[in-house]
Amino acid sequence: MRSFSSLTSRMAPLSGNNIDTDQIIPASYLKVTDKKGLGKGLFANWRFDETGEPRPEFVLNQKDYRDARILLAGDNFGSGSSREHAAWALQDHGFKVVISTRFADIFQANAAKNGLLTATVERGDHVKLMQLAQDAPTAEVTVDLHQLLIEVPGVGSMSFEVDPFVRHCLLNGVDQLGFLLERQDAVEAYEAQHPQFVWTLATSNLKE
Repeated sequence: MRSFSSLTSRMAPLSGNNIDTDQIIPASYLKVTDKKGLGKGLFANWRFDETGEPRPEFVLNQKDYRDARILLAGDNFGSGSSREHAAWALQDHGFKVVISTRFADIFQANAAKNGLLTATVERGDHVKLMQLAQDAPTAEVTVDLHQLLIEVPGVGSMSFEVDPFVRHCLLNGVDQLGFLLERQDAVEAYEAQHPQFVWTLATSNLKE
């Protein structure tokens, strides 16, 4: 997993609350196991009409937002099914950060595993960001994971929240397994001090 520390980019404002994973990536795209290429299915039912032509009114089809690497989403983003493809599709499209006032737990966990930052902001700050993204599409903000701040031109800085463990993994470019492997010596030391526990656990797993 690649490390993440900061990003300066335009924001793509996606209004509407409770956007679920079926809208993020429709079920017809779940047949694949490869992450590459899933970006074409991102918000497919909203991005394209029945003939496959782009809907000009949809935010990701508008010129000013096509290169945005930050998605500014509504409340409770990522609800619905547990499909990891939702995080894959967002990343394959080019998004590195999603900002919202609240995320669905499973989506947020899937995003963390794949190196996609989900930044939670206060409602008042979210309103300011949405207004900026809509009124000044070319404006760029800087998301700083070290300081947990979003630098907004003409407004100043606003804080955001992220799980401390997720923050550590993103800053250091490690996933959950990588985090454990970094502490292999500590794990082995613990096992050496508790041999009976380790043996009991191993034999109980064999019985199952």
